[in-house]
Amino acid sequence: MSSLFGVPVDAAYHLVSGLTVILTPVLGGLAAVAAIVVFTMAVRLLLMPLSVRALRGQAAQARLAPQLVALRQRHGKQPERLQREMAALYKREGTSMFAGFAPLLLQWPFLSVMYLLFRSPVVGGTVNKLLTHGLLGVPLGAHWLSGAGPASAQGAVFLGLFVLLAGLCWLSARLGRLMTAQATGTSPAPGAAGSPGLLVRALPYLTVVIAAFAPLAAGIYLLTTLAWSLAERMLYSRSAGRKAGPLSAPTTVPAAGGSLRSGPA
Repeated sequence: MSSLFGVPVDAAYHLVSGLTVILTPVLGGLAAVAAIVVFTMAVRLLLMPLSVRALRGQAAQARLAPQLVALRQRHGKQPERLQREMAALYKREGTSMFAGFAPLLLQWPFLSVMYLLFRSPVVGGTVNKLLTHGLLGVPLGAHWLSGAGPASAQGAVFLGLFVLLAGLCWLSARLGRLMTAQATGTSPAPGAAGSPGLLVRALPYLTVVIAAFAPLAAGIYLLTTLAWSLAERMLYSRSAGRKAGPLSAPTTVPAAGGSLRSGPA
């Protein structure tokens, strides 16, 4: 384990272990799983202000994307002019090009500590006892392709985990498209020109691939944090939709014969 994260991982280990002890009289063998879920949710709750800032920044980037494209087309051969125009645009809108990225970067150390805790067989020079607990008879330190393999009870537990992760990834990607459409005032058009390619569509499912090579404990952590992120995005999307109100502003569109007519945006 990297010495950079050694101390915080040790601290997190003692917190989760203590929580497991507290929950054991109530939940028995599921105490460690519940402790992982509760601890992950508690950390994500503390990081929620950063998550909301990231969502706001991403929405601002999506809203400004057409204007940024127009600026690049207009001043693409004048890099200095382009930078000035882009800076002025961000200033007018009260945001920056890093608004959606910087808050996520600030969360990375905390999320890395949790992931390391739930995948490391040794913590602080001793065996990670959290991984000796189990879920439905499968040790939290087990891997999908280890032991009895995928065609077993252990494999069935991992398969259920993968299905849940894939479902959350699909919902997250779909919600991301809807939020982008909401921010830009457009409607998502699957299959239209400019739609993301196969690689871009597959990227959200990278979490499933990571879980396939990580211990079960890390998979449970990934499932919990992904579910939390999806809930945050859903709440933010609904909040933004309520603030925006109904799209009733008229827009000018060409009608038959080349005349102009007004219609709902």
